Order: sequence, then C-alpha cells, then structure tokens
Amino acid sequence: EHDMRGWVWVVIGVLVGFAGVIWTLQGLNLVGGSFMSGKTLWAVIGPLVVLVGLVLIGLGIRTVRRTPAPKD
Repeated sequence: EHDMRGWVWVVIGVLVGFAGVIWTLQGLNLVGGSFMSGKTLWAVIGPLVVLVGLVLIGLGIRTVRRTPAPKD
C-alpha cells in the first residue's frame, strides 16, 4: 500500500514538474500561444513549480524505498 502511494507521488511530481517547465518556457517566450507567453511572472513561477514537482518526486521515491518487500 505504501509502495503504491509512493508511485502516485512520483507521477504527480512528474506532472507538476512538466507543467512548471512549460510555464517557464512560456514565460521566457520560447513557447507561444498562451496568455502566459512573454510574461516574466511565469518565468519566475515556472521554476518554483518545477522545484515543488522535484520535492514530490523525492518524497515518492523515499516512500517506495522505505517500504519493505513482502515476505513470502
């Protein structure tokens, strides 16, 4: 059960991190087509969101590693 929860955090962390990368690229005007494109605010928020994603991935990995293997 803990093992599965850990993987859920990893997946959420990857998705959050991916969103942060996209927002950063939009803020730097490297990806267009959005109200965020070319706005410095998103170039700042994006990396912060990437950091949150990395923290979630780290928590998930720690949870997975801490879970003992089932004994058969």
